[in-house]
Amino acid sequence: MRERTNLRSGVRVQSRSPVKWERKPLESVTEFCLGKMLDQKKNRGELRPYLANVNVRWGSFDLDSLREMRFEDHELDRYGLRNGDIVMCEGGEPGRCALWKDQWPGMMIQKALHRIRPAEYLSNEFLFYSLLHKGRTGRLAPRFTGATIKHLPREKLAKVEIEVPPLDVQIRIASILSAYDDLIENNRRRIKLLEQAARLLYKEWFVHLRFPGHEHVKIKDGVPEGWKKKTLDDVLVDIESGGRPKGGSQENGIPSIGAENVIGVGQYDYTKEKYIPDEYFNAMRQGVVHNRDVVLYKDGANIGRSSYFGEGFPHEKCAVNEHVFILRGLPELGQNLLYFWVAQAETHQRIANLNANTAQPGVSQGKLRTLSFIQPQHLVTRLFDENVEPIVRQIFILARENRKLIQARDLLLPRLMNGELAVESKVKIMSL
Repeated sequence: MRERTNLRSGVRVQSRSPVKWERKPLESVTEFCLGKMLDQKKNRGELRPYLANVNVRWGSFDLDSLREMRFEDHELDRYGLRNGDIVMCEGGEPGRCALWKDQWPGMMIQKALHRIRPAEYLSNEFLFYSLLHKGRTGRLAPRFTGATIKHLPREKLAKVEIEVPPLDVQIRIASILSAYDDLIENNRRRIKLLEQAARLLYKEWFVHLRFPGHEHVKIKDGVPEGWKKKTLDDVLVDIESGGRPKGGSQENGIPSIGAENVIGVGQYDYTKEKYIPDEYFNAMRQGVVHNRDVVLYKDGANIGRSSYFGEGFPHEKCAVNEHVFILRGLPELGQNLLYFWVAQAETHQRIANLNANTAQPGVSQGKLRTLSFIQPQHLVTRLFDENVEPIVRQIFILARENRKLIQARDLLLPRLMNGELAVESKVKIMSL
């Protein structure tokens, strides 16, 4: 059997294995169920955290905004998660799934989610990657119901066919893909810790006012001497927003950042990218993302959510759509200080409070400019930038590494899942 090395991934592969892969319906190789319906009047028992549709992403979980509902003791097995369970969205974006690895003890699931448990002869990691591949390539779409709001009911999910190789092959394939995902997740944890450190420094200096030399500065009306009360408009070079071409997004071209991509510094959801034509991008007068731009989601349910892009992250060329603002501060303010001000929970709420339309939440550029802003003394701003800049740079380095890892994993995923490549047990992850 001919052997070669994939130069981009560093994985040694062979031509397709002669061992035949069996095709089996999901109902014959797994046990699955839907979560519990949220009903405050009827639910009894102890309050426990649960996953809702919004907490499940493609291949990962968002555990920053968990809610609770009441579960009785006899419901814990039926609706609870254990290590190795696959959690899949039934509605919203049906098929979106992630592998549970006991990230949060005692986690439960809501009705909008399927919990999938494979049989003993089926690797849970292999099954997860198989379902992830099917979901991201549209192979689950023929099973969806609903004209406008799509769903993947249990009876339809049960009929989805899975290609099942021998267990040792499943384990080798899963080990290759999970090695990439483990590195990606480790980088995400490091990014989160770094951002937390920068946020705590911001809070210490500019909320609690314990900045260097604060002992010798008088405070009047809550403002240190030498600091100035201004509006956001006073400290910005500009606020920009983007647009979208007639006919909407397309399958390739220049990435156009929307609300679904704005999830924090060093974080970006590549699975939800939309694109605009090159010629449209080249003609844009506003909305083109530059190095160190702060971006802000300006309407919808998550109004005020922000992110920060720099040094080739997330792309060398990209734009924002009409739902996102780009904020650029004056040089004496600096983008680091601007981002960590915007990213505060208090600022987030103040932006949300500017919303004048309850039917369709949103904030105008004019309203945003009126927000009050306390401009620190230049020396304090400069010292903050010197302390935070190494942290921000490290975040962007890790974010770029993750982009390379994601590209390598996504290159391998379809070829491994369709049996095109047979892999050896020893795997070398690509060098970054």
